[in-house]
Amino acid sequence: MQEKRNVQIIEWEDLDKKKFYSFGVFMTMTIRAGVYPATLIRTRLQVQKGKSLYTGTFDAFFKILRSEGVRGLYRGFLVNTLTLISGQGYITTYELVRKYVSTYTSNNTVKSLVAGGSASLVAQSITVPIDVVSQHLMMQGQGGDMGRFKVNAKGVRPAEHKMTFGQTRHIIIQIFTTDGFRGFYRGYVASLLTYIPNSAVWWPFYHFYAEQLSNLAPANCPHLLLQAMAGPMAATTASTITNPMDVVRARVQVEGRSSVIETFKQLIAEEGMWGMTKGLSARIISSTPTAIVMAVGYETLKKMSLRPELVDSRHW
Repeated sequence: MQEKRNVQIIEWEDLDKKKFYSFGVFMTMTIRAGVYPATLIRTRLQVQKGKSLYTGTFDAFFKILRSEGVRGLYRGFLVNTLTLISGQGYITTYELVRKYVSTYTSNNTVKSLVAGGSASLVAQSITVPIDVVSQHLMMQGQGGDMGRFKVNAKGVRPAEHKMTFGQTRHIIIQIFTTDGFRGFYRGYVASLLTYIPNSAVWWPFYHFYAEQLSNLAPANCPHLLLQAMAGPMAATTASTITNPMDVVRARVQVEGRSSVIETFKQLIAEEGMWGMTKGLSARIISSTPTAIVMAVGYETLKKMSLRPELVDSRHW
């Protein structure tokens, strides 16, 4: 038995999988390109000590733009696009686990929570090495003094600094030389402690907010509009809850720390409880459009991927 809901949820078995994956890659790439500058700014804000370089999100944006240009806001982006693989792994795991859990319960909150957490576990196992490299690339330019590794390290010829893949290669070499293979999974536990709860919280709140909004909206209100509103509401909720671990994760990965607990203690000692909110506004700013595009894009993706015989059965 399925829960009776005003906003219907398109499930895995309703989809044409070829369409789903084809459209999904394009959607994921578009979202990442749109929000990457906010992700870069968030990382620099979280890693800097106090307000040593930037006083806030908008100050960071304009300083980076002035000193590094638009390209500065996309440092590490090409490497980060490899996370398209994890994106597909995420949505596949989410849908399959939802389907599996539905054999035990019809409660949508339980299905969303378990599926969201499981999907994040799979995605982070793929994403962390890519994140480690891309975050060190993000710290170049104005943020160069905040990271451990630099593209102008000894042995790197100046002419090579300008080449994106040259920079990436030298960052990878420095990470491996210093930390070995484990260096690419630095912050893995912190990432799991950040993104599994974030994903597990986002999906139940997303469906909850969509359903509550449908109770308040006129009967003929498009469900897609309600979902577009529910997405950023869920993202703000999840970001606020998980931001402390996100700050710790960023410092562990960029500063080369090995202990999540010690990093947490040092952050509290140096910057107090306010240190736990560092980068939160940038995170909400980046997650809001992401959530809108994800909600609208993902629901549209599923609608476009519906099996032909089901197309007319959904209120859009």
